Amino acid sequence: MSETTLPATQAARPRRPGMFLQVVIATLLGLALGLLAPGLAAQTRWATDLFLRLIVMAVGPLLFCIVVTGIVGAGSLRTVGRLGAKALLYFEAMTTLVLLVATGIALLVQPGRGIVFTPTPDDARAISSYAHNAHVMHQGGVTEFLLALIPHTPADAFAQGNVLQILFFAILFGCCLSQTGEAGAPIVRLIDSLSALFSRMMHIIIALAPLGVFGAMATTTARYGLNAIWHLATFVALYCVLVTLFVAGGLGLCLRLSGVSPLGFFRYFRTEFAITFATTASDSVLPSVMAKLEEMGVDRQVVGLVVPAGYSFNLDALSIYLGLAVIFLAQATGTVLDAWQILIVLATALITSKGAHGVPGIAIVVLAATLQAIPSIPVASLVMLLAVDWFVGIVRAVGNLAGNCVAPVVIGAWEGKLDRKRAAEILARP
Repeated sequence: MSETTLPATQAARPRRPGMFLQVVIATLLGLALGLLAPGLAAQTRWATDLFLRLIVMAVGPLLFCIVVTGIVGAGSLRTVGRLGAKALLYFEAMTTLVLLVATGIALLVQPGRGIVFTPTPDDARAISSYAHNAHVMHQGGVTEFLLALIPHTPADAFAQGNVLQILFFAILFGCCLSQTGEAGAPIVRLIDSLSALFSRMMHIIIALAPLGVFGAMATTTARYGLNAIWHLATFVALYCVLVTLFVAGGLGLCLRLSGVSPLGFFRYFRTEFAITFATTASDSVLPSVMAKLEEMGVDRQVVGLVVPAGYSFNLDALSIYLGLAVIFLAQATGTVLDAWQILIVLATALITSKGAHGVPGIAIVVLAATLQAIPSIPVASLVMLLAVDWFVGIVRAVGNLAGNCVAPVVIGAWEGKLDRKRAAEILARP
């Protein structure tokens, strides 16, 4: 009897809307509340504060686990040698290029022009965790900056949530762990388990994303009206265009130079792109991506090294976001940046973006760390971008995944470890 009634019960149960639809509904509700009842909308600040604090609570341990597992997964540092050097060279060249292009386009288009942002104590409190957790020493020059990367103790880095110090410790920890052999195997398994645990925790926290988006949209609309919303929509649209051009043009050119059909390649990974689009995270498709790359003729050693390392160090779409967002916030706050300040921001962004994949909300933390290099831009202005961060995060995740699917093909072709004939056969399939 239970076997026949159970399906009917399940069918009668109302289906919960997907996360994307929930965020869209929360955005519209926040927009309506901000326009119709601005006084009441100002009281929804707690929703944004709650969401921010929860992300900050979990992001440090998760970031550490992701970076360590990525380094250990790359294999022995002594054996990867030339292959690892070429991969890192490609990663840095690509991320630097897209960062420069995004910054240049932002300076040309001026997406933040027309907004008059004046930070309030509420804004400062809302973003204080990010600002504190992303603190970067900048007033003492290069020497103080380098010293600030090293925590007094590992516990101190995690207690303060200092992203750069956590990243430094994670890289050092991962490099040493990869050289310990069998003695480090229990630690590797422990960190893998902790990574799964904190990923689950972040998954639960992200379920509250509609609440945070509702509060941010309501308060932003109440303070600045439709003018600010229009500029934020323009920011999101411009970002989507830049990432699309990067994937179709930049990555497409890299595939052609490697002897691979861009159209067939992206069609081959269409399922992985769809999953990433729906979840705003690409961790779940990592095994599938690696298996498909091997199937299409990329050497296993290349895949095993480049894909995990790329997940932490090859974040092209995030670099585009940082270049665009910094200029947007500078324009919105009336901050004039000279060429030297822009170069400092770009150099800082190249450091802060490392290891920031697959963590919803981490882009705001990374952006806060980047802004610390230019104190004239109020960190509290990040509250504006929080209202649209979920939508930006979808495009960012897909763009990062595309870059990490293409990187092994480029490195494989560079190393002579790409079977182009097999790739052509696999990609020709419908």
